[in-house]
Amino acid sequence: MDLFTHTLPNGIRLVHHRVASPVGHCGLIINTGSRDENENEHGMAHFIEHVIFKGTQKRKTWHILSRLDDVGGELNAYTSKEETAIYASFLIQDFDRAVELLHDITFHSVFPEKELNKEKEVIIDEINSYKDNPAELIIDDFEELVFDDGPMGHNILGTADSIKNFSREDILNFIANNYHTDQMVLCMVGDMDPDRFLKTADKYFGAESSNLRTQKRPAPPNYQPSELRKELDTFQSHISIGNIAYDLENPKRLGLSLLNNLLGGPGMNSRLNMALREKTA
Repeated sequence: MDLFTHTLPNGIRLVHHRVASPVGHCGLIINTGSRDENENEHGMAHFIEHVIFKGTQKRKTWHILSRLDDVGGELNAYTSKEETAIYASFLIQDFDRAVELLHDITFHSVFPEKELNKEKEVIIDEINSYKDNPAELIIDDFEELVFDDGPMGHNILGTADSIKNFSREDILNFIANNYHTDQMVLCMVGDMDPDRFLKTADKYFGAESSNLRTQKRPAPPNYQPSELRKELDTFQSHISIGNIAYDLENPKRLGLSLLNNLLGGPGMNSRLNMALREKTA
């Protein structure tokens, strides 16, 4: 894959892959997720991902949501334990419009109190509905067990109590402490000359002040084998089994991934599915 890469003076990295397509995809990936939250910030990274769409210094919520929708594009975001991503899909001629919007909501959101209170209710409903899905809930139970109730083990959504206590000042503090320019990557796939991508990215993101990460993320606790059983009023049983595996750079991880799929992966012909559902059900 032929990639164009560049680092702006403030540390923001650029990655571009040119493909022959009338549709482009662009995203800002920030190396900040729920694992970076302090004890009183449980759910903050995900909450910010929601409320950056609620108004900037020059746009109301409606203007943000309509900016790309009006020209057939799409704007979205997600939060994981490792990163926060804000991304857009658009016709290639609307690239400047997309990049300017990504920059505006990332660096100039104002977080109005009225909108924060409304979004808190949305996320609390999301938390409650999530509890009704045992297949998802068991993963959180598993990670909480493995990571000894540390930030890596916390549910990304947070809790109803933690969400209710967030203030605008808390949001601004979390951003100041975690949204570092050298931990941001602006990436793009589309039919565009790399020079134009660089020029446009520099126009909007290059003027931001440098804010480099100085602290290191705390390492997860040493793994200790353990077991947890819960009895729920459901019609199915769910089980999650795990252990220390190969890291991302170890070539043996591909073989392990294949073995994992053979034994119990999503395919209907996995060994586990055949044994439990086809032979004994």
